[in-house]
Amino acid sequence: MVPFEKIRARAAERKGGEDVLASLLPPTPANEALRSLPDSRVLSTMAQRVFSAGFVWRVIEEKWPGFEEAFLHFEPKALLFQPDDFWHDLTSDKRIVRNPQKIMSVRENAAFVDRIAKEHGSFGNFLASWSADDQIGLMNVLAKQGSRLGGNTGQYVLRWLGWDTFVLSRDMVAALRDAGLDIAENPTSKKDLAKIQVQMNAWVNETGLSRAHLSRILAMSIGPNAPAEELVRYTGD
Repeated sequence: MVPFEKIRARAAERKGGEDVLASLLPPTPANEALRSLPDSRVLSTMAQRVFSAGFVWRVIEEKWPGFEEAFLHFEPKALLFQPDDFWHDLTSDKRIVRNPQKIMSVRENAAFVDRIAKEHGSFGNFLASWSADDQIGLMNVLAKQGSRLGGNTGQYVLRWLGWDTFVLSRDMVAALRDAGLDIAENPTSKKDLAKIQVQMNAWVNETGLSRAHLSRILAMSIGPNAPAEELVRYTGD
């Protein structure tokens, strides 16, 4: 594998220098801080990422105050108490994007968050206790037990919540392959995901960087070279 120092140097050259590159990195995640995260904020983040998938993110962001009102500020227990008519009425509520399948995913994820919170004290405790060396395992929990939380959506949920997450964007995967990792262009198999986890853990040990920073640097080292100003507002890759 190519030493990460060379990958970082290439990313810095593409973006206009080390200082510019550093400015494009998200805040360093602190998984332990998630213990104080309310369950409502976990569910809100899940819902925002689900509704943003395949949609213009800016539109969802602008409408989000309406989502918060319509979904009772995403308090899981309050939502689970609501009758079927509440959920049916949301499909015609102009405050939100009226996608019936995604609306019902909020109900299902409210049950998921509540169930995990009962087992661990809070969903934040569950996240903080999960080993940072096993993101793939955590992604599997989200995909199997949550609703519409598989693939990149689950990764973005973790990233937006503040868990130290790499995001398998097209550019990040291309950079991994370019660095010598033998994985598919669309790495979804257990074998490929395990390889990625091992390599990311190795680079954490090599560099001392967070997985979120490694992920962003990899993505910026290859592919279309988007202007720095277009990247500042995003925390995804």
